[in-house]
This record gives sequence, C-alpha cells and structure tokens, in this order.
Amino acid sequence: MMHQYSRRNFIKYSSKNLLTLGILSYFSIPAGITTLHAHKESLVSDLKNKDQLTILNDRPINAETPPHLLDDSITPTSRHFVRNNGLVPDLNVADQKNWTLKINGNVNNPKTYTIKELKKQFEVVTKVLQLECGGNGRAFFDPPAAGNQWTYGAISCSEWTGVRLSDVLSASNIKSNSIYTGHYSADIHLSGDLEKDVISRGIPISKALDRDNIIAFAMNGSDLPLIHGYPLRLICPGWPGSTSQKWLTRIEILDHIHDGIKMTGKSYKVPKKPIAPGTILENKDLKIIESMPIKSLITYPKNGKDNTSLNMKVRGHAWAGDKKVSQVNISIDYGATWMKTRLAAPVNSHAWQDWNILIDFPGEGYFEIWARATDEENISQPFSISWNSKGYLNNSVHRIYTNIKI
Repeated sequence: MMHQYSRRNFIKYSSKNLLTLGILSYFSIPAGITTLHAHKESLVSDLKNKDQLTILNDRPINAETPPHLLDDSITPTSRHFVRNNGLVPDLNVADQKNWTLKINGNVNNPKTYTIKELKKQFEVVTKVLQLECGGNGRAFFDPPAAGNQWTYGAISCSEWTGVRLSDVLSASNIKSNSIYTGHYSADIHLSGDLEKDVISRGIPISKALDRDNIIAFAMNGSDLPLIHGYPLRLICPGWPGSTSQKWLTRIEILDHIHDGIKMTGKSYKVPKKPIAPGTILENKDLKIIESMPIKSLITYPKNGKDNTSLNMKVRGHAWAGDKKVSQVNISIDYGATWMKTRLAAPVNSHAWQDWNILIDFPGEGYFEIWARATDEENISQPFSISWNSKGYLNNSVHRIYTNIKI
C-alpha cells in the first residue's frame, strides 16, 4: 500500500528534513544548468527569480514549490513550479514576432497564425487557472515509483492571458468525426536531436472545446517567461499539466486518440481497476488520465512551525480538476473528529478555492493538522490511494505538524 501517513515518510519529507531527499538544494543556478543553458540570458534570469524552489532534476530542469510558498491566492510567477521533459529552446524577443501556430489535421480550414493575428482575430481573455503535474505526490508511493520525486509543490494557480482554444479551433471548422487533439512544441530532445519530439500530448475534443482552455501569451500580467513556455503555450486547467504544451507550435485535429510521445505506453495512465502494490500491468489494462482528482493543500502555517498560543490560523487551497470543491475539513486528532473550514468560491471556473479556519488547541503538545477536501459530487480525499507504477494522482489528505508551547 501507499504509506502517505506512515510516520517514516511524514518525517522524511517534512520541511525540517528536506536534505534527506538528496537533491533539494535551492535554485542558485547549479553547475549542470549553467553548463546547459548559460548562453540563454532569459532562462538564467527566470531561474534566479525562483531561488526558493526545490530542484528535483537539472536535465531536464524540474523544480517544485514548498507548500508554505504557495500561500497566495494567485501564484506569483517566481513561485510557479517548473516542469520540463526536454531542453528549453533558445529563444529571444524577436521570436515573438515571427512565431506561428498551425491548426491542421482533420479540419476543413487549416490555419496558421502569428501571435499578433491571434490577438487581433480572437477575444483576449484573462483567467486564473490551476495547473498540476500528474505526478504531484509521487514521492510518497511505496513501493517507490520512478520519476521526479514531487512531494506537494507541483501545483499552481496563476493568471493567464490569451485566446480561447475553443475559438481558435472553431475557426478551422473541425470535422464532425474528430475526437482528439495532438499538441506539438519547440522544446529540444535531451539527445539534442532536433528531429525528435520531446512530448506531444493531446486531449479529447470535448475537453478542447471547454472555454477555460487558453492559448496563452502572458502570465500574471507580463509576457510568458521562457521557462514557462514563451512565447506561446496551452493551458488546459484541471487536467495533467503535460496536456498544457509549452512553446506551442502546432495543434493537429485527429479522428483517433493521439499517439504522440507520452500518449502511448504507460505515460500518464493509471490502472483501470485497483491493483496490489508492485503489480506491473500491460498497456491494455491502463487508462489515460483525464480530470485531476479532489485535493487540498495547507499553506499556513509552515510545516513544523512552533506556536506559543492555543489559537492558530490555518489556511490553504483546494481544487478538483474540472469540478468544484464543496467543503474542506480539518482534523487535529488524526482524523477522529473534523472541523469545517470557511471555503471561498473560485475566482472563476478551474481556479483553486481558498479556505481558512481558526483552530483552538486543547493544550500544549505535538499536533498534526490534516486537511481533507470534498468535491461537488461528494467525493473526498482518501487517506491513501491505490498504487500505480508511475506514481500518478496522489490526492491523499495533506498534513503538517506543529508543537504548541505556551
């Protein structure tokens, strides 16, 4: 089983013991990154602004945000997690003028747009949208799952500006037998081979036509940073972040499920039915991850923070893929009893929801604070989840600890 709540794993990944991960130095542009990308001034600048993120890998660059740094309702760019599958392309300001996006495949009117044409021909919208890596929480799987060992911080909810994907696709007059999209980008394969795709995922047409999907050219009021997909990227909120292609160059409309890189094999798929830990399945027994599950995060106080009062303010966020959150509850007695928090409405659909509560502790001592969210279909976060070999969809309850010392 997955021991999300074993004391061993809890202590191992607590904020006071980050060094036990073996790779959690902070973003000061480590040697590996400098060697690969020092000639890319904008990339180096982007990374310096993320000096409080935790590095999981430097080839490709991947880093997560400690939960206490995700306290803002809108995630600042400096605190947005970094997820890459290949090398960041070498771009400059001139590329924004020359960049094009192609819409082709199973359409009646193939199109090619510059970014200027996208802004002119379609309504420009701004939305606050949650984006989460499908492997967020992988570090807690037992037996371990291979891949970046994300703990809690591969989640964000930033403000994105662009045009609606649905508007752009509709302008190409999608054929009635279309069922899927395929996304393509300009990032570079780790081998350096420019002919190889790094990642090419897609989504069903029904999801593609959701009006919250954005072809984005701005983040939090400024041009996209290079590390986050400059000059153009997709945002498909509520689904695994891998569907939100960065450095977007082409969207192909298909009459079959996309078979691009990381759409086939076991990538971004989970078992069709529960399995025993350690079981390895054939591809036919797996299904593609779609909407992400209900989840919550405690962002204040910081894990391990001592408190000198019997009263403590606790707050955080909750989200539920394509659905809304209906309630968030807190326990300070290992789940024996629960307290309902004050839950705010989302800023817009597909934004996370803020929650807060004032807790009265019964006395001094060691306490764990558990957060458990429930969605609009009355599905709640589990205490542990069914194991899968890739470490996807860990949405078990979040917990932190505090010592009350008066």
